[in-house]
Amino acid sequence: MTAAAEFIGIRQTFGDFTAVDDLNLSVEQGKITTLLGPSGCGKTTTLRMLAGYTTPTSGTIRIAGKDATRLPPEKRNLGMVFQSYALFPHMTVADNVGYGLKLRRVPADERRRRVTETLDLVGLGHLAGQRPKKLSGGQQQRVALARAIAIRPSLLLLDEPLSNLDARLRVQMRAELRRIQAETGLTVVLVTHDQDEALEMSDAMVLMRAGRIVQSGAPSEVFPRPANRFVAEFLGYENFVELEGRLLTVRPEHLEIRTGDTSDDPSPDGSGLALPATVTGIAYRGVDRHIALTATVSGDRTVPLVAALRADESGPDPRPGDTVTVVARPDRVVELAD
Repeated sequence: MTAAAEFIGIRQTFGDFTAVDDLNLSVEQGKITTLLGPSGCGKTTTLRMLAGYTTPTSGTIRIAGKDATRLPPEKRNLGMVFQSYALFPHMTVADNVGYGLKLRRVPADERRRRVTETLDLVGLGHLAGQRPKKLSGGQQQRVALARAIAIRPSLLLLDEPLSNLDARLRVQMRAELRRIQAETGLTVVLVTHDQDEALEMSDAMVLMRAGRIVQSGAPSEVFPRPANRFVAEFLGYENFVELEGRLLTVRPEHLEIRTGDTSDDPSPDGSGLALPATVTGIAYRGVDRHIALTATVSGDRTVPLVAALRADESGPDPRPGDTVTVVARPDRVVELAD
């Protein structure tokens, strides 16, 4: 199957600054591909090059197998939703959704049918006659999404589309976007700095740093096996231990705290972790307790660690000052490249 889009040897510079460097990426048809990374990593520049708003300094961009490197935006048949939504305040919801169709000179009857169909898809058919200022943030986001979908784009590009919503609404809209993508079969490229958003919504996630891809793959492949410390930290790993020339990491929820006899604990010889530690603090977080510890490595060297213990489970009840053993099973320990 032909890729929905391809970046081949893409480089983008602005003066002396290199925003994207030697980018090679294939976007699969009918999937959600997420560009993930901190501010300044090159993800938005990559999306803008795909949209045609920025021309790469070198390299080739293909859309549906055809060279689109210098094709103007209006000839790429792409839908785009920005962080700001960019709705026309003087137009009704229906007119906003139909705007792109009108520009494409779609006949009025067909335009009305597609607007109605698309508004029903995003659950806003009852608000067709309203103005954007009377809508909530989540409803405005759906209008922007409907406008992008109505033109039946070959690719839907989303640039931090949920960042202006509150936390509860963001979670709801993730599920809604996933549902709409599944129902329409759209190919989506999503830019985000939110690792939870990327993990929940992506078929493929692409982590970027300083204009380069540092790791890519399905969330179920990337999350349990981060390639290096940068990826691990970005995905929420908090514990890092240098042991016998190796850099190891383990998530807080995968650390166990044991007291008493620890003779059956995994050894720190490559098969797992078992480190003496002192409890330094406890934070109750509703579903779990975060236990802050100072662990001893190789005799006198210490490292800070965090363990997450479920609040509803029986077991150790550590207190600040307690001496314990911090344990991680072999399958929970990840060795990092750097």
